[in-house]
Amino acid sequence: MSGSLLWLLALGPLLLAGVGLTPSAVANRAPHLVSVCALAAGSAALGLAVAGAGGFFALGPVHTGTFGLGGIGLGLYFDALTAIMFVLVAFVGVIVIRYSRNYLDGDPGQGRFMKWLCFTLAAVLLLIISGNLFQFALAWIATSVGLSKLLLFYPERPSAVLAARKKFLASRLGDLCLLGAMGLLHQTFGSLDYAALFSGAEAMRATGVLPGAIHAVAGLLVAAALLKSAQFPLHGWLTEVMETPTPVSALLHAGVINAGGFLVLRFAGVISLSTPSLEVLVIVGGLTALFGSVVMLTQTSIKVSLAYSTIAQMGFMMLQCGLGAFSAALLHIVAHSLYKAHAFLSSGSVIDLARASWSPSPGGAPHPARMAMVVGLVLAVALVIGTLFGATITAQPGVFALGAIVMLGLAHLVTQAFDQRLSLYVVGRTVALAVIVAGAYFGLQLAAEHLLAGALPPVQALRGPFDLVITAMVVLTFAAVTILQSLLPGKASEPRWQALYVHLSNGLYVNTLANRLVLRLWPSPPPARPMATTSIAPVTGANP
Repeated sequence: MSGSLLWLLALGPLLLAGVGLTPSAVANRAPHLVSVCALAAGSAALGLAVAGAGGFFALGPVHTGTFGLGGIGLGLYFDALTAIMFVLVAFVGVIVIRYSRNYLDGDPGQGRFMKWLCFTLAAVLLLIISGNLFQFALAWIATSVGLSKLLLFYPERPSAVLAARKKFLASRLGDLCLLGAMGLLHQTFGSLDYAALFSGAEAMRATGVLPGAIHAVAGLLVAAALLKSAQFPLHGWLTEVMETPTPVSALLHAGVINAGGFLVLRFAGVISLSTPSLEVLVIVGGLTALFGSVVMLTQTSIKVSLAYSTIAQMGFMMLQCGLGAFSAALLHIVAHSLYKAHAFLSSGSVIDLARASWSPSPGGAPHPARMAMVVGLVLAVALVIGTLFGATITAQPGVFALGAIVMLGLAHLVTQAFDQRLSLYVVGRTVALAVIVAGAYFGLQLAAEHLLAGALPPVQALRGPFDLVITAMVVLTFAAVTILQSLLPGKASEPRWQALYVHLSNGLYVNTLANRLVLRLWPSPPPARPMATTSIAPVTGANP
């Protein structure tokens, strides 16, 4: 695939942008035509993305260079990272567009919705195939603009306005960080073209000479990514955007929210030069993953629970990047995006699915000692299988940490096999399943590392005792949460557990404090009062 053919890939996002730039009044007058055009443009983008990925795997990466001055202008960059993300977002986009045609059929704002949906999708796709940081920043800002319009699709809803304002403030702060990094990078390397930036970063890595500006650049890029991905404590807006139509939630959680992670992966060669910036990713990502996972367990709203799940998963991804497992983080993004798009689009049927799949438990009561034993067993399986694949806690801490947590997700299933009447067949089958899951996880990680060898830095070994402590704390904390989750149903009537449940279900009130701050900085108008009606009493007597 040559540079001239690479420009054909931009046709898909441009077709979507053409639909997205349709005036809202025109779009609302012909919503079905706009929907048909949107689906056609999305399908074209997906077809071009698949063709581009095939061309990459056949001929290798392609870079058009930047048409402009000093690496500022237009250009495309297509490598393994671009190919995977381009196909992923285009695929999710087509599904969301197709779903939206039926979901919003008859809504007076259907045309306007489809217009902004296409605009946002086009911005994300252009961000992915950008060949320089200037173009990346323009697409980054355009993504926020389009998403803001979708979040305010029903502007009369106060909670939607508050969530959009919190998202707006966090996004503008992230934009400033990205623009600051852009200025420092241009000053350091004299260009914003990816080829110049990546080759310059590799030269610094080879010589070991790092100017102080690199740490500032890496810190600003990390800050922009954390703000974009709703990391603790600025996560609250993501749990409050449920006033928008469900397709927006699917696109947000499966596509747009990954922009922060893509920023870290795209500039992993620069960020990995700064150990302090990686440690920030480890600390914030680990804390966010734990916070989101625990709070998610207490939510009664399906969509809010999924939102906290997204926060936690983005935290896991940032933790992996901080520990140097960049290829594992990309695999995490792909798996999470596909799962979360399906989860949101099928959220209306989850109750029916749960009822259809429910079956009474045949076994005895769970016991904390058995649960602790099973937790130790699955962690041992993760350690053994990870060692066979070379993913030990010292060689690949980021890969091992998430693998251990994935295995902890099987702990309840394995415990049920022990809690039932003891059967060697059932126990053996369940343990074999755990071994298969561990083998599949670590095998996929190894395959992703080889596939992305030229696009992302290799998986890093443990940097020192601090990362060892963080990794061990993350795994052991989630092991404790797994045991605690099994104990809570039997302690639901105890006052202290009830109080803990209330505090966790409210997200430890972090979002409440954020709401107060936003309302103080950006007060919302009071809700409109209904018009007073005058009642006329019936005449009961003669006029005087």
